[in-house]
Amino acid sequence: MPKDPSIKSVLIIGSGPIIIGQACEFDYSGSQAALSLKDEGIEVSIINSNPATIMTDKVIGDHVYLLPLNCESLEQILTERQIDAVLPTMGGQTALNLCKEAEERGIWAKYNVRVIGVDVAAIEKTENREEFRQLMVDINVGVATSKIANSFLEGKEAAQEIGFPLVIRPSYTLGGTGGGIVHKKEDFDAALSRGLQASPTHEVLVEQAVLGWKEYELELLRDNKDNVIIICSIENFDPMGVHTGDSITVAPAMTLSDRCYQEMRNQAMKMMRAIGNFAGGCNVQFSVNPADESIIAIEINPRVSRSSALASKATGYPIAKIAAKLAIGYNLDEVENQITKTTSAYFEPTLDYVIVKVPRWNFDKFKGANTELGLQMKSVGEVMAIGRTFIEALQKATQSLEIGRSGLGADGRQCRNLDEIMHGLEHPSWNRLFLIKDAMSMGVPLESIRKVTRIDKWFLVQIQELVALETEIKRYSLTNIPRDFFLTLKQKGYSDVQIAWLLGNSVTEDDVYDRRKELGIKRVYKMVDTCAAEFQAQTPYYYSTYEDENESFPSDKKKVIVLGSGPNRIGQGIEFDYSCVHGLLAAKEAGYESIMVNCNPETVSTDFNMADKLYFEPVFWEHVREIIDLEKPEGVIVQLGGQTALKMAEKLHEKGIKIIGTSFNNMDIAEDRGRFSDLLKDLDIPYPKYGVAESAEEAIEVASQVGYPVLVRPSYVLGGQGMSIVINDEDLEKAVVKLLGDLPGNRVLIDHFLDRAEEAESDSICDGEDVHIVGLMEHIEPAGIHSGDSSAVLPPFNLPKKVTDLMEEYTVKLAKALDVRGLLNIQFAIKGEDVYVIEANPRASRTVPFIAKAYDVPYINIAAKIMLGANKLKDFKIERKLVGYAIKEPVFSFDKFPEVEKQLGPEMKSTGEAIRFIKDLEDPYFVKLYKEKSMYLSK
Repeated sequence: MPKDPSIKSVLIIGSGPIIIGQACEFDYSGSQAALSLKDEGIEVSIINSNPATIMTDKVIGDHVYLLPLNCESLEQILTERQIDAVLPTMGGQTALNLCKEAEERGIWAKYNVRVIGVDVAAIEKTENREEFRQLMVDINVGVATSKIANSFLEGKEAAQEIGFPLVIRPSYTLGGTGGGIVHKKEDFDAALSRGLQASPTHEVLVEQAVLGWKEYELELLRDNKDNVIIICSIENFDPMGVHTGDSITVAPAMTLSDRCYQEMRNQAMKMMRAIGNFAGGCNVQFSVNPADESIIAIEINPRVSRSSALASKATGYPIAKIAAKLAIGYNLDEVENQITKTTSAYFEPTLDYVIVKVPRWNFDKFKGANTELGLQMKSVGEVMAIGRTFIEALQKATQSLEIGRSGLGADGRQCRNLDEIMHGLEHPSWNRLFLIKDAMSMGVPLESIRKVTRIDKWFLVQIQELVALETEIKRYSLTNIPRDFFLTLKQKGYSDVQIAWLLGNSVTEDDVYDRRKELGIKRVYKMVDTCAAEFQAQTPYYYSTYEDENESFPSDKKKVIVLGSGPNRIGQGIEFDYSCVHGLLAAKEAGYESIMVNCNPETVSTDFNMADKLYFEPVFWEHVREIIDLEKPEGVIVQLGGQTALKMAEKLHEKGIKIIGTSFNNMDIAEDRGRFSDLLKDLDIPYPKYGVAESAEEAIEVASQVGYPVLVRPSYVLGGQGMSIVINDEDLEKAVVKLLGDLPGNRVLIDHFLDRAEEAESDSICDGEDVHIVGLMEHIEPAGIHSGDSSAVLPPFNLPKKVTDLMEEYTVKLAKALDVRGLLNIQFAIKGEDVYVIEANPRASRTVPFIAKAYDVPYINIAAKIMLGANKLKDFKIERKLVGYAIKEPVFSFDKFPEVEKQLGPEMKSTGEAIRFIKDLEDPYFVKLYKEKSMYLSK
């Protein structure tokens, strides 16, 4: 059946601010769905309260509503616009829950809107734990023994019947919120109470715990003819007991027998057909008993999920894009394969490579948090890597994590404490993967590791091979290492840094790189083509490996590389991906071939339609360097990808590779406190007194000169990492010793902290001649709370004109003095009518996407064209459209860590943000915010 002609306008519901458990993957799926529907001539409206995403940008939807995700907002849109259908499957649990609530309140019926992509009844069947269990029993699919509980008493009765260990799963939640494993009776009451409170319907499933069983996921698509295809099988490296969002995952599944896989496929299709008669995507999770391969179903999600984004990037099959087409009536055989362009979408992708996803945690931001992984998701982001083998992909993934590791061990950061290692194997946390390798290096038998971790032996054998290679390399030096052995190391994913470390004798990364080139060991690039090269592919989507044939052929066009921002994490969120996407689009518009390098599977920048060429590779020096060697671009853009991209600037500069936009020297002035303060002094701009220390003794001396309270921080950080406010010598000594221990070789900056000052910031664009003020924002919270955690108001609401004039004057002075080409963000502290500059960052900031949405001006696009030298400011007609004020509201995920107090300070802790428009300062929401402004300030 071709598309339904009665659907002319569709409303897509987004997922709101980013929280742990619901991150950028829904920005990706929502954006893909919107573009897919627009291709069909359908008018697309989007509701989402998140200003940091590309989904809420004019380039994606015809009408974007930046409103709170509630029924009142839906009614506002439906009275303003003729909407034929609503697509709620692209915005995670938030969108499904809102769709269900609107259905119950009769909103869809009142405005004659159809729900497409899912049946509302299917949401009920899959989210209501008892209905799901009963349905599985009816269709003869195995499930764990369980009982439903709506009260404390029912929960205790269920536990008595099932016995320990058991699992608590609340209904209608995402990311395992409120869920947990209970090993002993004493812990049950607290866990049950948390589960009942987390569920919006105050209902939990008390279930037998199948700890140590293997966990799998399948991604399915179904059309109106009831054709079902399996896009991808995903295997969890971690066994049952760790939430799938916190598990290392591998695709395709590695340790499944064919018989078990076929059975799993059949059950998944049976489950999808049983929950309703809709066309769209589904994610099904299974558990397999390693002893006899018996299968039980864990859950089914009738929407695109976190894993759908991963499966789309892993296979090159754009699930959300196709699901949107199926929702408007197309069948799979009527939609073209987006990669080959010559075959239909009615096929199952084939992989001739392995992908590995590794989550990224931020426990350092939640002091006192329980860091053991369980059924409630705790990671803030993830990386994906592609290799020819599992181990190559695994090492590339660890190089992508932005945690200072050069691969899986062999980098001088191994753990040598056996007690700590064994505890870490039994109680999984962020570093268990590294500890497995450390245990093997120390001679712990593989079987002992398998018993304690319950990880499949096949995976452990792969890691153990690395230990054997590292023993063998000890026999060689750089000059006599055999070419075959060197090639094996590279094929197993070892970076040049790791090989240098293993060889010792002060061998450097560059020495290894040069020797490798002499031996003719070159990285080649392979295409992700969905069909294992069976058909000719049209999509320039590549990964690297070490083989003979290179499939990436550089064009002779002028080209530019945009470095992405890596995994989503606190302090560096999706707003940097938004900037990267706009950088790619602007480069194309300016006549360049745009090339993206990034490793985050959740985001729009790694959608193969966004850049002219996508390299799904770690944003890690060795990988970036080799792509530059191959492509020979005119330059590299580092201003848009946050600290991940910026920290490449020095190496690019040293190697003589052109940095597009502001020069490395000027970026370095802004980062180097000493040089920056000298510049402020020359420009006659006030700044807080400061000093630099390399030891605790020096720090105490500096503090006595600048005066307490002081702000202590390492140089070169993003998101206020490692910052603290201290008020005496004893606290200062502790803070400095810790910082220098964590970041050896770094210097510590000590600023006088302007107590009870107000904080504000400016964003601007400079083209070398003119400066345009993008926006001034006043923070509601006082100085001392990180700008990313402050509610901020655009334009300022309470600052005297003299202060805003000074902010603008200092912005213009600094932009010209730093010869900024592109963006500049400046943070100010204001005491009375005195304006101090705290810091300046010549790069895309967290606030530019927000201001671009509030004023409805494509600022990043303008800045990117200025960076490239394609335009000057005077070429653009900039008209701001904002009535009243826009407030940036930070959103926190403290509820995932009940043991952590909500305390805010100079280190950023929020995971996302929302935008709220108010007409005036009488607005009750603003009044409440203003009253509570100092409540959570701590050191």
